[in-house]
Amino acid sequence: MKARPLHDKVLIQLIDAEEKTKGGIIIPETAKEKPQVGKVVAVGTGIILPDGSIKPLDVKKGDKILFRKYGGIEISLDGKDYLIVMEDEILAIVN
Repeated sequence: MKARPLHDKVLIQLIDAEEKTKGGIIIPETAKEKPQVGKVVAVGTGIILPDGSIKPLDVKKGDKILFRKYGGIEISLDGKDYLIVMEDEILAIVN
């Protein structure tokens, strides 16, 4: 199944948090924090401006990004977990 977000929305594939701490302690599933890093899978066409023109989004497919911890809507497609967020919920593109 393919999904394309509308307008200023971005479809993100979540990147799981580390399983161990730097000291080697294994983190149980229940104690893991919600991931804040993801990979952009698809983007909408852009933001519709008041004059009717469309401003393209700053992020593109394949970008690794940081996003707000509790933002977006979680969905599952073909057994994989994704998040749909508005572009203004994205904090940074990681190089």
